[in-house]
Amino acid sequence: MSNLMEYKGYHGKVEYSGAEDLFVGRVIDIDGTITFTGASIPELRKAMETAVDGYLEWCDQIGKAPAKEYKGSFNVRIASELHRDAALTAAENGITLNQFVADAIREKLQRNPF
Repeated sequence: MSNLMEYKGYHGKVEYSGAEDLFVGRVIDIDGTITFTGASIPELRKAMETAVDGYLEWCDQIGKAPAKEYKGSFNVRIASELHRDAALTAAENGITLNQFVADAIREKLQRNPF
């Protein structure tokens, strides 16, 4: 079961707060903080839609480009030994380090889908 919601390409991570008896969500695709809450799933979904729409309107008003969807590249910091081992294994298999990392991520996601 996933605890992610999607609206207009933005994703919200949702948790349940027993202390407040509410679902609490946070949009995870942006640098800033956008949160939303709801007592039911439909209420939570509507709150996320309102929050994302508000963010997009705010960006438009101030002339800021909204956070974009994932571009397919990112920096990863790992131990130098792990970097070496991954590069050597990729070379031994005749693939690039990028392909090795993409394959490893794909394999992990297939075993443990979000």
